[in-house]
Amino acid sequence: MSVQTGLTIEKEEIERIFLGFATEAQKQIPANFRPKKKVIILAGPTGCGKSDLAMQLAQEIGGEIISGDSIQVYKGMDIGTAKPTKADRELIPHHLIDIRNVTEPFNVVDFYYEARHCCQLIHNRENIPIIVGGSGFYLHSLLYGPPSGPPSVPELRKSLEREMEKLGSEALFERLSQLDLEYARTITKHDKQKIIRALEIITLTGKKVSKLSWKNRRKPLNYDFRCWFVNRPKEQLYKRIEKRCDKMLEAGLLGEVEELIREGLLCNSSASQAIGYRQALEYLASEKTPEAYVKFVENFKQASRHYAKRQLTWFRKEPLFRWVDLDMHDPEVVMDIIKQDFEQGL
Repeated sequence: MSVQTGLTIEKEEIERIFLGFATEAQKQIPANFRPKKKVIILAGPTGCGKSDLAMQLAQEIGGEIISGDSIQVYKGMDIGTAKPTKADRELIPHHLIDIRNVTEPFNVVDFYYEARHCCQLIHNRENIPIIVGGSGFYLHSLLYGPPSGPPSVPELRKSLEREMEKLGSEALFERLSQLDLEYARTITKHDKQKIIRALEIITLTGKKVSKLSWKNRRKPLNYDFRCWFVNRPKEQLYKRIEKRCDKMLEAGLLGEVEELIREGLLCNSSASQAIGYRQALEYLASEKTPEAYVKFVENFKQASRHYAKRQLTWFRKEPLFRWVDLDMHDPEVVMDIIKQDFEQGL
């Protein structure tokens, strides 16, 4: 009996041995064949309600939210970006918010690396990354890698900037439209940095940005992105957008812009052209008559509607996104659909 007992391997020891084999075997599996960690992306037009949906979803599944907004990264740009409240950020961790001063640059390549780093940290905590935003350009880079293209040439860049200052953004946007109408349709005549960069690429390569800028990239392989585009019928969406603009004005958007001017907003050509901020800057530079204010509000709402339209156009071309109508389905139903896909989707 004593001999038999000495040769007996306890159940716990067997489990430990097999666990060791399994761990070592996992290390031998090539990275491309390991299960990819999942990341949820919630995109949608401005004012559709995607942020509220993300908050509810994060609370249910143990998620942390990563902002996919190109302007929420800036400190002080709160009201005009509908930045999450302090209470929301205390309830659910938020990332890529208030990470730059208004005078500091932030571009699509910065977003690509910082968003992926956030995903890694969230996964390390065994939580679920939920990326929320409407910037199609930024989210596209996250899915497929940052845009390629020739490095900037300082002399050419300065020449284009001088030309921009002399002729204005509309003139250079018109030139870009003639050279690459497909890319020009994805931006506006006020996107000075994107206009200059596009003309720089075309000058250096002789090729259209729409045909070049996403070429020669190695598609990221280590995440399984579960992509959703939440939307509403146009009539309902536009009503929500206009109501949202009114709330921003009531909350003190103009006062926020005046403070940002003192902090250097005008030095940041990207941030100063953001919707709401550009229109506010134009109004504040005017004589500020009652008529000018009415025109400002009208321009603000129109620019917001046009932006939503551009977002819809962009995401219709994104094959990974599945569309959900928030007017047709209750938020709880939408969350159940997303959760089921996350848990069972292949």
